[in-house]
Amino acid sequence: MHKIIDIDFGSTRYEELVELRYKVLLEPLGLKFLDSHRDKEINYLHVGCIDNLDNTLIGGMMLIPLSNDTIRMMQVAVADKHQGSGVGRELVAHAEKRAEKSGYKKLVMHAMLNVVGFWEKLGYTQEGDIFEEKGITFAKMVKQI
Repeated sequence: MHKIIDIDFGSTRYEELVELRYKVLLEPLGLKFLDSHRDKEINYLHVGCIDNLDNTLIGGMMLIPLSNDTIRMMQVAVADKHQGSGVGRELVAHAEKRAEKSGYKKLVMHAMLNVVGFWEKLGYTQEGDIFEEKGITFAKMVKQI
């Protein structure tokens, strides 16, 4: 069993989430987490997925309002041993419900090319051209909610 929680910026759980994002998303690409970006994260909504058995953080993401009707999902990360178990789908479903409840009409995110299929299965469609950011190739994925 899992539970989805909000994570306060600067808390111990936030530090765990930063580490998880680094291990899953950046380290495999040889990239470093830049502390200079943390200041921007103070205004983001941080969401985590906790394993009820041992209270460990096994997944997480950030949600960033872009406009009155659009919110961006960023750095969706699931611990390696929990990938393929539904944790990512749980996190995304939670984000969609939360965004809709808050009045947003559209969720956007930038997906690395190797996970575009995951997002398509969840109802997201590619919008615009594939682009590169810091040496990584992405597709902009969008879902009307």
